[in-house]
Amino acid sequence: MTKRADAATRLDELSAELARHDRLYHGEDAPEISDADYDALKTEALALARQYPTLPAAKALLTKVGAAPKDGFAKVQHAKPMLSLENCFTSEDVENWFASMRRFLNLPDNAAIACIAEPKIDGLSLNLRYERGKLAQAATRGDGAEGEDVTANVRTISDIPQQLKGSPPTVVEVRGEVYMTRADFARLNQTQEKAGDKLFANPRNAAAGSLRQLDSRITASRPLRFFAYALGELSAPLGTTQADIRGALERFGFTTTHSATHCRTAADLLKFYEKTGAERSELPYEIDGVVYKVNDLALQERLGFVSRAPRWAVAHKFPPQQGQTRLLKIEIQVGRTGALTPVAVLEPIGVGGVMVSHATLHNEDEIERKDIREGDLITIQRAGDVIPQVVGVILDKRPADSKPYRFPHTCPACGSHAVREEDEAVRRCTGGLICPAQVKERLIHFASRLAFDIEGLGDKIVDELHELGWLKQPADIFRLARHEANLKQRDGWGELSVTKLLTAINNRRTISLERFIYALGIRRIGEANAKLLARHYLSLANFRSQMMIAADHASEAWQQLEGIERMGPIIAQEIVDFFAEPHNLHLLDELAKEVTVEDAQAPAQNGALVGKTLVFTGTLTSMSRPEAKAKAEALGAKVSGSVSKKTDLVIAGADAGSKLKDAQALGVKVISEQEWLTLVTR
Repeated sequence: MTKRADAATRLDELSAELARHDRLYHGEDAPEISDADYDALKTEALALARQYPTLPAAKALLTKVGAAPKDGFAKVQHAKPMLSLENCFTSEDVENWFASMRRFLNLPDNAAIACIAEPKIDGLSLNLRYERGKLAQAATRGDGAEGEDVTANVRTISDIPQQLKGSPPTVVEVRGEVYMTRADFARLNQTQEKAGDKLFANPRNAAAGSLRQLDSRITASRPLRFFAYALGELSAPLGTTQADIRGALERFGFTTTHSATHCRTAADLLKFYEKTGAERSELPYEIDGVVYKVNDLALQERLGFVSRAPRWAVAHKFPPQQGQTRLLKIEIQVGRTGALTPVAVLEPIGVGGVMVSHATLHNEDEIERKDIREGDLITIQRAGDVIPQVVGVILDKRPADSKPYRFPHTCPACGSHAVREEDEAVRRCTGGLICPAQVKERLIHFASRLAFDIEGLGDKIVDELHELGWLKQPADIFRLARHEANLKQRDGWGELSVTKLLTAINNRRTISLERFIYALGIRRIGEANAKLLARHYLSLANFRSQMMIAADHASEAWQQLEGIERMGPIIAQEIVDFFAEPHNLHLLDELAKEVTVEDAQAPAQNGALVGKTLVFTGTLTSMSRPEAKAKAEALGAKVSGSVSKKTDLVIAGADAGSKLKDAQALGVKVISEQEWLTLVTR
């Protein structure tokens, strides 16, 4: 197993873990791990994603949209998705981002690209929908596609106009950030302390908690403010540049960040970053970096999106903040694939305004390399202002009786052997489905936000129902109504909570194919790969039957699976292995009795390119190869890197070579770049 394969496995595991904790924290206001513990998982995910940026799960983790709709609020489908941004952490990252846009747009290496740079507010994202100038609806970001209806609460925020000024379009959606100033945050915590209530950790948490109250009177009592910076759905354009959008927002009556600056090069952007960082402590509100956006909206359209993030914008985060504390204990957590993950339990310490009590230790090699021991005084840091990790040990403060840490070779949950395959960084429990930690983690993953998204079915509930023997496999979730009477009699439940849970379960009996595939918890199949599989096989019946055939590596089914974009033989084998296990087939059969899996849709439903296989060869002058590929895929075509009998069309640019000769020999249709442009602009 290669290091890259190890990284792919771990990224998928972390993606599932983070999705579960996002739903608990954001959707249910019932986190079951500390903020620091959550951040430890995120640290490891981001480090791996930056090291292996082409892995399927990498971009999803780097751009994850983290707030699932909260139980108690009505859900709102966003007319246009609310996307997150890629992150930059170094000057080199920014220069690479700028250079990648030049390459995509086929611009010279020294070409300027006009951008707007502005502070990145550390608050809660919000979408405001105005119809005929009046505020009609307000919704949180949620998971990017679906958020919470917080209209009643938003009407209490004085910074947000109820009626837009001027002559706005019939429909306009304004997007921005709800935040709290440092001074208002300090006063709020003083009030909380006097009342004997829990203190907020930082202004961002205070703002988020205040907005997401079921009682709008509580929101009204909190000093919330709003910065506007973007638009969602529009019935008519408001300009041709990002600067035009800022101007329109100000005319409508919104406040925008005061220090936005026009830049034309990466050097200009970095100069703004340094200036903003130097002034950061003097600002009345918290920022955690700066945001760079391409100014020209037409260029934004050409650049498009990668996964869940735009190519034309990026967030440049401020550097880590550090502190020193004592490592009290090393705990081992067991994931759904049996991976043993070490976590440092710390003496709580405040770092950058947040209390940290846990930090990531990555894996046993990392512990050995840094010689980290229980009882050590260690240095920790919060990368990007939020993520705690162990930087190193302060050796001259090490206790005299200190002993090297020995990573366990047995599972702490079931006692089974924990083995580490050759070239793997992760040690895994061999207990499989007899390991309660793995069974429960798989059930939690199945109900998580990116999978079935069952509100209220969090860690504690799964633990309790599993211990009772009522929840042993995913299909049992949909049979919990059989235990309704007994549930209502248990401590901590009650009629209302049972009814809400059963209703949430029934509301998820129909699911998309991509979510279903993700919910199965197949190793290395994260959100991105699940989408690729759904798009390729279109139905669960077809997917299942083809995977059974693909067990034969000489079959066409295996060749197709292995040839799916970003799949490859290692991931393909994991999928085939899943369908080769009788207990997994039984799991699917049982689920078929309880849920309906909707067929996926092809990327496009009509047009000359739908279902066609294309090959680009030679040098394109009107657009870069990545832009041409993105355009073709958006129109329903598949882009291949080689010519075969199954190729439908070859687009030949200047200096076309062997691929053009292959196409001519096979009788494949060849068109010029100009003919291609005519075809895609019809």
